[in-house]
Amino acid sequence: MNVQQLRVFRQAAACRTMTEAAEALGLSQPTVSFHLRKLEEALGVELLRRKSGRIVLTDAGEELLPYARKISVLFENAQQLMKEYKELGRGKLRIGASYTPATYFLPAYLAEFQQRFPRTVPLLTVKQAGEALGLLRGCEIDVAVVSLPEQPASDLVVVKLADDDLKLVAPPFHPLASKAQVALDDLRQEAFLVHEPGSTSRELSEQWALENGLRWNVRMELGGIETIKEAVKHGMGVGILPWRSVMKEAAEGTLAMRDLPGRVRKRTISLAYRKEDELVPQAAQFISFLRAKLGV
Repeated sequence: MNVQQLRVFRQAAACRTMTEAAEALGLSQPTVSFHLRKLEEALGVELLRRKSGRIVLTDAGEELLPYARKISVLFENAQQLMKEYKELGRGKLRIGASYTPATYFLPAYLAEFQQRFPRTVPLLTVKQAGEALGLLRGCEIDVAVVSLPEQPASDLVVVKLADDDLKLVAPPFHPLASKAQVALDDLRQEAFLVHEPGSTSRELSEQWALENGLRWNVRMELGGIETIKEAVKHGMGVGILPWRSVMKEAAEGTLAMRDLPGRVRKRTISLAYRKEDELVPQAAQFISFLRAKLGV
């Protein structure tokens, strides 16, 4: 069984007669019949019959048809990709990123990378860190740049790129904004605006509260960093956000940023990729570029 035989079978199944199939494929009718016969011999089952000159699939043929379609499409996609490499000198780089790196870390590096490698087309998928790593493990993306707790991932290569610690954020008119250092007791009556479950920020925030004996009052769960920042600005509560996401507002004085009191687990922006003997060229270029730029 080979791809050409499956392509012929797929086309024959879509046509009413062998003559139509041969015309659609640009082949002679004997050649179409030859490929179909060889496919049936290889599989050991009858796939189609001719009834009143028309093609009728057997039960086995009906079962094989979805697989023939999928394999044919995958083969055609692979051919098109190789054509782009050969004729256009270009390829796609599939990057997965969690929200903080995608918004506040990657853009400057992606801009420079595209200047240096203009024929590489980055495709950026933004998900929570766990989802992005799932896409990486499933070979749906080539690399991931995500915010992670400092813990190993034995099935992936994980390279720390930068610190991405969490900070306490309050509106500038809040009493906490007047304190150079915030104590745990200062937070026991505060209303917190927190990330939705599943994010690294939420996971580390919950660990911080638990390990420091703080029973926090969650006023609202929000899905995005920008949404949390705006809610904090309007005095709806205090938040725990990555410091990179608040640098601009802290400098402008529209938000107050302070260290979290007590024991705080480290959080990093990290590059992750699969342990493979050979990466696709675009991924290898991107990994080398980031490591050189950040000295890691």
